[in-house]
Amino acid sequence: MMFETERLIAREMTVADLPALRETLQDREAMYAYAHAFSDEEVAAWLANNLRRYREDGFGLWAVIRRSDGQLIGQCGLTKQVFRDRPVVEIGYLLARRFWHHGYAIESAQGAKRYAFDQLQVPEVWSIIRDTNFASMNVAIRNGMLVRGRMVKHYYGIEMPHYGFSVRQES
Repeated sequence: MMFETERLIAREMTVADLPALRETLQDREAMYAYAHAFSDEEVAAWLANNLRRYREDGFGLWAVIRRSDGQLIGQCGLTKQVFRDRPVVEIGYLLARRFWHHGYAIESAQGAKRYAFDQLQVPEVWSIIRDTNFASMNVAIRNGMLVRGRMVKHYYGIEMPHYGFSVRQES
């Protein structure tokens, strides 16, 4: 277990989580910020990349499990990213659509922030969010983050403006 909150537990993903990952990553609406739903091969690569992150970075996106029934509802965690040529630690979150609007995104994002600050002693965490993803922007703001800048990412030949939100650890 990486962290826990009142309703959620975050743990490393495993190959057994592939069906639950497919539910989210192959859902076109859930993946609108990525401009496409993933193929089976892309889902497997996503999982493999997170398993690599655990080994190399000591963290990654984790499976988010609902305490009440053990249901994997999505993923949330920390990844190394680059924002405007600067390496940053990002809090990312992606939930299956049927679990939206229950407060799970902010609850898991707050847990990831506490883990970054308390366990990893990271001085600042970021969330890099597509400019059309208002729900994720609201989660970042509720997580104490402020907009620190803007950049454009390129996915599949599409220019996608993103905002960088961050919060610094209080001394």
